[in-house]
Amino acid sequence: MKQFIAFVIKETKHILRDKRTMLILFGMPVVMMLLFGFAITTDVKNVRTVLVTSEMSPRTQQAVERLAQSEYFIITQTVNTPQEAERLIRSQQADMALVFTQNRVMQMMVDGSDPNMATQWTNYAQGVLANMQGSMVNSKMLHNPQMRSAYNFVPAIMGMLLMLICAMMTSISIVREKEKGTMEILLVSPVKPLMVIIAKAVPYLVLAFAILITILLMARFVLGVPLAGSLFWILAVSTLYILLALSLGLLISNVAQTQLVALLMSAMVLLMPVVMLSGMLFPVESMPQVLQWLAAVVPPRYYIEAMRKLMIMGVGFGEVAREVAVLAGMTVVLLAIALKKFDVRLRW
Repeated sequence: MKQFIAFVIKETKHILRDKRTMLILFGMPVVMMLLFGFAITTDVKNVRTVLVTSEMSPRTQQAVERLAQSEYFIITQTVNTPQEAERLIRSQQADMALVFTQNRVMQMMVDGSDPNMATQWTNYAQGVLANMQGSMVNSKMLHNPQMRSAYNFVPAIMGMLLMLICAMMTSISIVREKEKGTMEILLVSPVKPLMVIIAKAVPYLVLAFAILITILLMARFVLGVPLAGSLFWILAVSTLYILLALSLGLLISNVAQTQLVALLMSAMVLLMPVVMLSGMLFPVESMPQVLQWLAAVVPPRYYIEAMRKLMIMGVGFGEVAREVAVLAGMTVVLLAIALKKFDVRLRW
């Protein structure tokens, strides 16, 4: 055990000695949280809205007051005909028009050049105008009544960063020893080869926990994202996910012979699938069937789903048991394959 601890201390010192890597590892989560929380956001704000009405009835006045009090819309002007509103939208002087007709029906005219934003503007307007006197709409937004995009992005950032940092850094660390020719020296030491690999993974496990705590603290106190569920289960599921990422990093290190190859493999195997197929940006259910099949083997998809349920919805372990079972199965498979390949390489 003393020899094992000595290997852990040696690897920890090696990591801490590289100041630039440490800056990247801890700076990247902070920068990404700030970017996705405040800059790269899908929140609806300051939508330029035109009212189309021939008279300011009490119902129209009520709609104006609701829109003006919300932070999402700005009433720019009032016109008499839908044609005038359409002209304003086409000339980019307005984003949306709300038409009040004689039969008490409200019609929305939206700039559809960006379909995603047009859909969001419509949904936000329906939410603001819900429950008006005479309105047939009665809606309630659960878990995220402000419809803030940070609620969606924080679990996704956790899944992406933990996977990239654990898998990429672990694979590069082991391949660096192989590339320098020092791995053979470590393997002939009194410590068993498996213990050598575990000792190299332990510092990255601790580092991943530090990054996880940093993300959770920023989510709660900087972005205002609630931790509605049990903190114990959030950390427990994250621990399983970190072990999965470390297993994947070990598997990549068995295949790659140089740090550059390990970096490229990590980027190709991890970065694009995580961003495109995990549900981070695009709903998996809306993808073509082939991509849905590919998304089924992307580990971050299940971790992100579990974190959204635990952190935002505040559910118990029973509601995330399916995601946890999939992550546990993937961890066992990846770790078994990685250790088998590592053992074969040693005998060879």
